[in-house]
Amino acid sequence: MTDTFTLPANGSFSFAGRNALITGAGAGVGEAVAREIHAGGGHVAVSDVNLEAAQAVAHSLDPSGATAIALTLDVRSKQDFIAARDAIVAQWGRVDIVVNNAGHAKRTPTQDITPEEFDEIVQINMRSVFLSCQLFSEHMREHGYGRIVNITSLAGQNGGTVASPHYAASKAGAIMLTKYFARYLAGSGVTVNAIAPGPIDTAKARLSAEQIARVEGEVPIGRFMAVGEIAAATALLASDRGGFFVGATLDMNGGLYLR
Repeated sequence: MTDTFTLPANGSFSFAGRNALITGAGAGVGEAVAREIHAGGGHVAVSDVNLEAAQAVAHSLDPSGATAIALTLDVRSKQDFIAARDAIVAQWGRVDIVVNNAGHAKRTPTQDITPEEFDEIVQINMRSVFLSCQLFSEHMREHGYGRIVNITSLAGQNGGTVASPHYAASKAGAIMLTKYFARYLAGSGVTVNAIAPGPIDTAKARLSAEQIARVEGEVPIGRFMAVGEIAAATALLASDRGGFFVGATLDMNGGLYLR
């Protein structure tokens, strides 16, 4: 079924005059989100722990650097978030949109997970969301406008069928942080929402043909989700037209988990 699915062109929402930071944007979902917002006329800070990957994406969007820049950002570091904010403010004046996309997963057998590995996954997937929301919520509130979108996971809703416990727990925590900051910021012009994706097509590179067929058979819609679909949903939540979403988690799992 995947071969018959096509996405419309990018840029369905207007981001003219808006400045966005996307974490983990050197590839995959983050790159797709950066392209979506840029196609809508927004300025995009492409951030990643891998600066070369971020630079490649930013250069492909705008070689001049006027509307797209690359930043090094390790989401475990509050100082990196501060530096990213300051760089965007210096370049464009303020930060209007933050998409917390960067994440990490390990499929270590449950009994083999060390406390150090547990902490690493929680730092990348959950604490990073807290650091980002804590920092940018105040910046956005000062300007009376902001959109924060957290990319979480189906595993954070149902415990995960193949995900490890630290990954599932960290993504569940990110969903709860989304709700907390959404309520904390309600009425300030700043919204905070989340997206919980199911199987994404970028995962195919790590799977065998047999595994791909099995996943497609388990998903009621019969296919993996394209990264562009997450980007389109992110664009809705990040746009001016998404202002009535407050603390929502959009389910994008092809029918695997219905609430």
